[in-house]
Amino acid sequence: MTDTVPRTEQTAERTGGLAQRLNWLRAGVLGANDGIVSTAAVVVGVAGATTQTGPIVTAGLAAVVGGAVSMALGEYVSVSSQRDSERSLVEAERTALTADPDGARDRLARSYEARGISPATARQVATDLTARDPLGALLRARHNIDLDDVVSPWHAALASAVSFLAGAVLPMLAILLPPEPARVPVTFLATLAALALTGTVAAWIGGGSRARAATRVVVGGALALAATFLLGSLLGTTGLV
Repeated sequence: MTDTVPRTEQTAERTGGLAQRLNWLRAGVLGANDGIVSTAAVVVGVAGATTQTGPIVTAGLAAVVGGAVSMALGEYVSVSSQRDSERSLVEAERTALTADPDGARDRLARSYEARGISPATARQVATDLTARDPLGALLRARHNIDLDDVVSPWHAALASAVSFLAGAVLPMLAILLPPEPARVPVTFLATLAALALTGTVAAWIGGGSRARAATRVVVGGALALAATFLLGSLLGTTGLV
């Protein structure tokens, strides 16, 4: 039984690492999705009001930069809060472990019992794990925290900004490269196709229905583009802009 404990712990660590990588990938896909929708909505709305390239480029670049910075700041704040919580839990477990090692081992054993392991086996597992890495074992079992894998807010902010920028490239190219009469239709089609792809990928990562996820983001994106284009057309027609 002692030999199986390290393998069990290693399996849990590999599973946790894979889950975190998938979460990062999913966050990147969703960031790209935001970049596609928000940028496309802005440039299509401006294109509805004017056919001049200058205002479209200016508004599009403003949307790209502002959106990327906003995404990065939001992710930085969110992950910083998560990291602070994790650090607080680490310090609490470290203090408890120093003050009462036997009590810490008992808590670890009870956490395994709560997962359906028999009391005798849970105590043996706890004893073996605390002999190797007591703090790491407690954090993984009780809080799903790996000391070597604490999230970095800077990395999260950079990843969010990059994914947003990657998504924003498509609508910018779609609105600028075609001839003027085809700008809006091409942007609509390119945006909706990209949203279908990101929705499918996000559903694949999360294990959900790909068709349903793709339909949701495509319908939502179409509504956003239609709303901004109609608003821009109305403002352009009335001469307000």
